[in-house]
Amino acid sequence: MNESDGVEPIGQLLRRLRVASGRTQEQLAGGLSTRRGYPLEQATVSRWETHERLPDPASRALLAAEFGVPEEELRRAVAMARRLRRGKHAKGGQGDRLEIRLGNGHAQENGQETGMYRRGTIAGAGLAVVHPSSLLASGRRIGAGVPGQLSRRTARLRRLDDFIGGGDTYAMYSGELEATTRLADEGVYSEATGRGLRGIIAEQALLAGWAAYDAGRHEAARSHYMTALAASRTAGDAALEGNALALLAYLEWAVGGSSGVAFATAAYEAAGAGAPPVVRALLADRLAWQHATSGNAREADHALGVAQEAIHEHDGGPAPDWAYWVDRDEIAIMTGRCWAELRRPLRAIPTLEDALGRYDDIRARDKALYLSWLASAYLDAGEVEHATAITSRVLDLSEGLASVRPMGRARMLLGRLEPHRALAPVRALLERAKP
Repeated sequence: MNESDGVEPIGQLLRRLRVASGRTQEQLAGGLSTRRGYPLEQATVSRWETHERLPDPASRALLAAEFGVPEEELRRAVAMARRLRRGKHAKGGQGDRLEIRLGNGHAQENGQETGMYRRGTIAGAGLAVVHPSSLLASGRRIGAGVPGQLSRRTARLRRLDDFIGGGDTYAMYSGELEATTRLADEGVYSEATGRGLRGIIAEQALLAGWAAYDAGRHEAARSHYMTALAASRTAGDAALEGNALALLAYLEWAVGGSSGVAFATAAYEAAGAGAPPVVRALLADRLAWQHATSGNAREADHALGVAQEAIHEHDGGPAPDWAYWVDRDEIAIMTGRCWAELRRPLRAIPTLEDALGRYDDIRARDKALYLSWLASAYLDAGEVEHATAITSRVLDLSEGLASVRPMGRARMLLGRLEPHRALAPVRALLERAKP
């Protein structure tokens, strides 16, 4: 049991309940098969108990009936298992590590408090021990290899975002940016090393800006993005400049601004035709999003076509690490989101369902967000009950996340479901979601 929460993770809870009832995994699977009317394999029970898979709401209802326990207890147990899995997957390699231990609402980095708040523990984030501040310890001369060292560290920091919300990473990312900026301000180095340092500052400013945006701190995000834009230009990195402009476009959409399309267009043009295919795919994708959210269906369709062509051109060759997450499924998901925004559910639903079928629950924040557009598309198609079930999944995945975005989308969906309260599944979901 996790002492800080007083909640057993679902695998431990199911194993205890099963053993207490004197049943094997195969016998439990047989009981559940009888309840639902079609076979459930012993391997499924095994995966639940080892957290390889987590029981969905329908399975939790069956388990609650089978063991005579409240569904709410099982839901909390799944949320706990999901948090544990995210922490496990956030760990890095087995070499030198940056260890982050949490207590009393503060993180410690190699023994120093960083002020980052977390509701859990991430031990061994897999980060190289070298910290920007340590590189001035033996003098102010910064060698040519330093940008490479910081680049590798930043790449490992960046991967925390796959599993942890911006509310948990912002202090870490902004602290890293501050340390690297101080290094560049106080050190002595060659012109080439200076360009490398400015590129790292741009990357770290984008990380800090994204975390601030994810945590709902929009003004802080804008400030970091502008820093990244200036740093990328002085570093002469056109692709990174494009990424900064594209993130400014995304922020414009989030705050209801009117410059999103202009920023996204400038982003694609800044990177240019010579940018790596994966970068062109990402920037075209973000341009498509701005057009879709502005109601420009034709322009969105064209940009999506450019993104698809570019991602299929991508052969895994050299590309910036900040675009490591962009693949065909991510482009497909954005395609589905665009069509959902344009209220074209027959185009949105199959695209989203296909890509999300390969998307792991470990990346809970992103999966919750993407599922919210699938739910919205089903509502537009008149499939209220199915939209309700997907919205329930959004709520499940959103639990414990230090990100304002999934719950914001969930509240929007609940508002759209309210007129259908007469339907029993909708009414149950609305009651569950009450503060």
